[in-house]
Amino acid sequence: MPYRRLPNTDQMRLKALQTAVQRASEADFNEQVLTYHTQSEARNFLLRFESIVSRYHDNFRTRVSSNRDYRHIVQNTRMYISHFIQVLNLAVTRGEIKKQMKELYHLDPDSHILPDLSSEEDLLVWGKNIIEGEEQRIAQGGYPMQNPSIQKVKVYFDIFKDRQVDQGIHRKTESRITEDLTGLREEADRIILDIWNQVDGYYKDLLPYAHMRACQEYGLVYYYRSNEKRLSEETDRRIRQEQEAQPSIRWTAE
Repeated sequence: MPYRRLPNTDQMRLKALQTAVQRASEADFNEQVLTYHTQSEARNFLLRFESIVSRYHDNFRTRVSSNRDYRHIVQNTRMYISHFIQVLNLAVTRGEIKKQMKELYHLDPDSHILPDLSSEEDLLVWGKNIIEGEEQRIAQGGYPMQNPSIQKVKVYFDIFKDRQVDQGIHRKTESRITEDLTGLREEADRIILDIWNQVDGYYKDLLPYAHMRACQEYGLVYYYRSNEKRLSEETDRRIRQEQEAQPSIRWTAE
């Protein structure tokens, strides 16, 4: 006899609940397999579970799209900050800007080595440093840098900071939904197990293939073990013949 196994994905849980609720609603009043309490609990829970699973997938799609755009913004921000510092170093090399002015940007006056811009935290630090440094140098009478101008750098830097906040919100939302979903999965498994036990018990006196087919209508999922023979109508026919030959033989699914 094949064995049943509870769903292990959200979509499979939804399908199991939807199938059971739909089948129970179609059953005649005098052929109710599930108790009224179980049917009511399953219907109410299904609405909640469908809603949170839908929210989870919506947030996932939004996050994937947002991450793609965010990576592009990070790349542009890094490029503009790096380019600005390189142009500043060239201006110092040509004598257009005194090297002491680099201290306004928190840069070493005697080094043209670019600071580490590999992380987002680095971009936040150095974006702030060069914007404030350029503003201070201009306030002291210096000519604004061009190609890129600090205004151009600031545009990308501000977009980067705003989108970083958005990314944090997405992560918090995902964490909250995931936490809610974890609890609902446990409840879903409990309700599905209750449904399957009731269905199994209701049809326990049917022959193997008929029993399996009846249970499958309520969403039960069966798996065959390795090399296990598949059930069929022929299986039930053979058992009936054996029962007719030996009336003491009685099949039970238990």
